[in-house]
Amino acid sequence: MERVASVVRMVVSDAIANRLSDPRISHMSSVTRVEVSGDLRYATVLVSVMGSDTEGRRTLAGLQHARGYVQSLLAKRLTLRQCPLLRFQLDESIKRGSETVRLIEQTMAHDRPEATPAGEATAGEPAREPERNSGAGA
Repeated sequence: MERVASVVRMVVSDAIANRLSDPRISHMSSVTRVEVSGDLRYATVLVSVMGSDTEGRRTLAGLQHARGYVQSLLAKRLTLRQCPLLRFQLDESIKRGSETVRLIEQTMAHDRPEATPAGEATAGEPAREPERNSGAGA
């Protein structure tokens, strides 16, 4: 199953990068994972698209439209009696991960004490006396 998933990923990635000319398919898309069913009848291809949700839906529609062609490319590469039927799904995990990181950074920035101007005291720290010119050398 892992070998089949690897071949599916390679063929679909190559098709997206080099063979499909559908304007709906974003050039900022990549195959993130392939899940093959236990009986090798189905291969679910998870695709990540950098961009808006609309671009993701358009890319998915373009891939669904090109499924037969990609399936024929896959059948030429596999030595199985029956080629797995391809299913395409958007992989939202990268977007969710970056959103989580953004929220963590935002929370950390909010909890961090602000930089204080010189001479002002922060909590638990005495105020500094401004430096005075001693008049030496005047």
